[in-house]
Amino acid sequence: MRPFPVSELDLAGQHLAVIGGTNGLGQAIAQQALQTGAKVTVVGRTFRDAAADGLRFIQADLSSMRESLRLGDELPAESIDVLLFTNGIFAAKSREETAEGVERDMAVSYLSRFAILQRISHRLGAVREGERATPRVFVMAAPGAGNLGNPKDLNAEREYSGLGAHINTVAANEALVIAGARGEHPGLAFFGLSPGIIKTGIRSNFLGDGSLTHRLTEAAAGLFMQSPEQYAARMVPLLFAPDLDKYNGIMFNNKAKPILASEGMDLPYAKEFIASSQNLLSYALR
Repeated sequence: MRPFPVSELDLAGQHLAVIGGTNGLGQAIAQQALQTGAKVTVVGRTFRDAAADGLRFIQADLSSMRESLRLGDELPAESIDVLLFTNGIFAAKSREETAEGVERDMAVSYLSRFAILQRISHRLGAVREGERATPRVFVMAAPGAGNLGNPKDLNAEREYSGLGAHINTVAANEALVIAGARGEHPGLAFFGLSPGIIKTGIRSNFLGDGSLTHRLTEAAAGLFMQSPEQYAARMVPLLFAPDLDKYNGIMFNNKAKPILASEGMDLPYAKEFIASSQNLLSYALR
């Protein structure tokens, strides 16, 4: 698999949807794709970019499952070539819960993605013209790191720790890729993305927004790690790589290199997460 350098890309006629595309890595990827000619739909709470031809913003509160289902209905799924989930936070040190009774990190970073897919997977890319690649779904988390989580406690209702709750979202997202690539959503290709540590706002909830620890961590990330824009320049060619379909279910690191799934994250275990996800979604919508 050989993605084109971003400088050689021409994405005219391609449609990218970025769930969580209003800040951080999602925003950087959306802007990079827009600059290379793609039509881009971004979803988030607050639009931070200037209006531009080819760019559409849809407002949604991704901590709400009802909002996520509404979003799934509103997204122009039929014309989308690539659906990218970047929405996410980091669990707080003390358990936080949404109005629907879901642990907040799980709601924002995973269950909203699961809910959106329930609404749009059968419509994704359905009316695109000409010869096109299989509609693609990219799930950003931290796959391949050996985090298996606990599908029996998706809502973090047992003994709570912020790190443990976040690991559960990581594992659930990896399971979403494994199950999706193996028939959970027929006709789609699924891929996992592990960006590693990059200077964004995702750690503020756990470290304390503006705290000394938070500021030092982000300063170190800015000095020693790639920027969101550098990451986007690597990822956008991968999202649209012509021969990617035959690698359905593969995970990629922060340099767009393939990595193995976590040992133990096989299809039966992934299906445990899918079943628990459906139960938790039903609970949120009760």
